[in-house]
Amino acid sequence: MISFRKLLFPFSVVYDAVTQLRNIAFDQSWKEQISFDIPIICVGNLSVGGTGKTPQIEYLIRLLEPQFRVVTLSRGYKRKTTGFYLADKTSRMEDIGDEPYQYFTKFKDIYVAVDTDRVNGVRQIMKKLPQTEVVLLDDAYQHRHIKAGFTILLTKYNDLYMDDLLLPAGNLRESKKGANRADVIIVTKCPPNLSSDAQEKIANKLSILKHQQLFFTSISYDKYIYNGIEPIELQEIDREAFIAVAGIAKPHYFYDHLKIGRTKTITFPDHHHFSETDIQKIILKANGKKIITTEKDFMRLKGKIHPDQLYYLPIETTFINDHSLFDNTILNFVRQSI
Repeated sequence: MISFRKLLFPFSVVYDAVTQLRNIAFDQSWKEQISFDIPIICVGNLSVGGTGKTPQIEYLIRLLEPQFRVVTLSRGYKRKTTGFYLADKTSRMEDIGDEPYQYFTKFKDIYVAVDTDRVNGVRQIMKKLPQTEVVLLDDAYQHRHIKAGFTILLTKYNDLYMDDLLLPAGNLRESKKGANRADVIIVTKCPPNLSSDAQEKIANKLSILKHQQLFFTSISYDKYIYNGIEPIELQEIDREAFIAVAGIAKPHYFYDHLKIGRTKTITFPDHHHFSETDIQKIILKANGKKIITTEKDFMRLKGKIHPDQLYYLPIETTFINDHSLFDNTILNFVRQSI
């Protein structure tokens, strides 16, 4: 598989030329960038999927929501609606996509909107929700028609963008030089005990610029699994008493944490819409056992499997160090921009 992708390198050269010309057009103002009189924080990455955008957005929501009126804006990947859509109590996962639906169901004091046209999305937010004080742009690093006031770039610890190639030979959506646009770079999914020396080596490898800040985070798993009825402490469950189901970009972290063998897992593509055949396959393999899935997959599976059998394991972003510096950087940006 790897060798085959390397054969596609000539196409990556073409892709690089196209994306660099596009970025030059924005940098030279040949393509228009729209600024808004409202704090906008963009979270994204250079690579395709799996860097931890969802828990990072949730971290920002937890940080900002107590002090500011927050709206998240996503494209709503694989939703069945079109145009601008503002979630309300009648909204379903199919209306806004799994990640926005997760934000909507999890955080009751924010608004959640989706629009593939981010410029129109912000305009609609300002029109329909004039009380908004900060907009979080989810997975929008390459959506340069909006000039965000603050940009956060995520890169995964064991898959740094400096070690990757452009599509289709690699997983990069644009050149590594695109990292220069970021105000903050976060290395995600690090070992929780990552040493200072290891952090320094990564900083040198990424060639962090003077205007940028670098942080390191890891994924923290909840001690409990949830089904919306009654939580259960994970360590109390026999490993033989459940199977695991995942339809996310990099499921091995999830499986490894559960300490479950691959024979007791079912893996689907990222953002997979579960068909009736899929549901029957899952139920048949579970054979009466509990089914533990990711929170994102739970949004797509609930209502299709009995709640007594279906559970999810939440995750959060945890800063290895300097979390106060990160928090204050974000809070100061919003305060100074309102």
